[in-house]
Amino acid sequence: MSDDLVRRPSALRRLWLLLTQAIAIGAGVIIAWRAFGPAPVPVTPDVVAVQEAPHASAATGSAPATPSATTARLEAGFRAAAAKASASVVNIYTRKTPPRRMPNWLRPDGGDENAAQGASSLGSGVIVAAQGYILTNNHVVEGADEIAVMLPGEKVAAARVVGIDPESDLAVLRVEATGLQPITFADPASVQVGDIVLAVGDPFGVGQTVTQGIVSATGRNRLGINTFENFIQTDAAINPGNSGGALVDGDGDLVGINTAIYSRSGGSQGIGFAIPVSLARQVMEQIIATGSVRRGWLGVSARDVIHKATGAAAGAALVAVQRGGPADRAGLRPGDTVLAINGKEIPDTAGLIGETAAVAPGSNAQFKILRGRETVTVQVELGQRPTVRKP
Repeated sequence: MSDDLVRRPSALRRLWLLLTQAIAIGAGVIIAWRAFGPAPVPVTPDVVAVQEAPHASAATGSAPATPSATTARLEAGFRAAAAKASASVVNIYTRKTPPRRMPNWLRPDGGDENAAQGASSLGSGVIVAAQGYILTNNHVVEGADEIAVMLPGEKVAAARVVGIDPESDLAVLRVEATGLQPITFADPASVQVGDIVLAVGDPFGVGQTVTQGIVSATGRNRLGINTFENFIQTDAAINPGNSGGALVDGDGDLVGINTAIYSRSGGSQGIGFAIPVSLARQVMEQIIATGSVRRGWLGVSARDVIHKATGAAAGAALVAVQRGGPADRAGLRPGDTVLAINGKEIPDTAGLIGETAAVAPGSNAQFKILRGRETVTVQVELGQRPTVRKP
């Protein structure tokens, strides 16, 4: 073999030298950019200010209405409350694009041209922040391809979905608009049976309407409407199209989101249900901040415990514990009865689900357990509740 062949670098070696030089140059450029280049622009979440009504408590210094003030309001009716709430309630129009065309004899609508153009529906919503956030029901916008919102003053704006929560039937939309009037949130503890309330929305698409009634009951659950139920029941007329609209108190402050009615005819029969402002606000704030809702999860199935003497609910007994789940890892067993979570009494399985879900995933919760005849306290690190969508 000649000396020329020994000294001449091979093609593979030349390629390797070029590659190492390119890596060295690239690393130098990155280091110089980080040292002398512009600083990265931090991304900050949207800050949403929610208007709140003063709490009717000694701590806030709020005084109850005087008899003369109450009489004056009754004489004037609820014009001020209706006007205040109406300025924050919008009409929502949605449209679902039909699937690609197929022969008429194959189509479920039998070739109806109106159906072929896409299904449309309507509902209501509540402006909750000046940045254009609108709170409504999930079933109002579910599956919609196009959403339009008629704002107060009959200005129409396109809306996009920020996030949805099928388990509470709530959704948050956003529109690009200025001069919006956000609604004021009432103190959740102020809602009592017998209080006068107004329902504001767009029933049957006839235009914004206000109806009056009272709070018939609070804490309604096990209706089979949503996974998480804590409804305000009212006899204020709620009809199709009112869904997502506002239920307000005598001052025009939001106490609930109108959601459903009990009816044999399809119209109002004096039994309507609204999601309380406490739950609506929790869901709304999570969606605005993160685009979704995260809830605590225990990983058990349970049944109600009924007190033999009184017949009242007396806790939630664990029937099964998922292997490897949060409850299993904490040492909970089938047969344990959950009496309280973080000091809050658990009357039944609905309370167990609700209180568990209210704890942030990854957080520890203190469970008061009845095991046999002994009461024990167990720390449980909750997991994240799996997403459940309505069929």
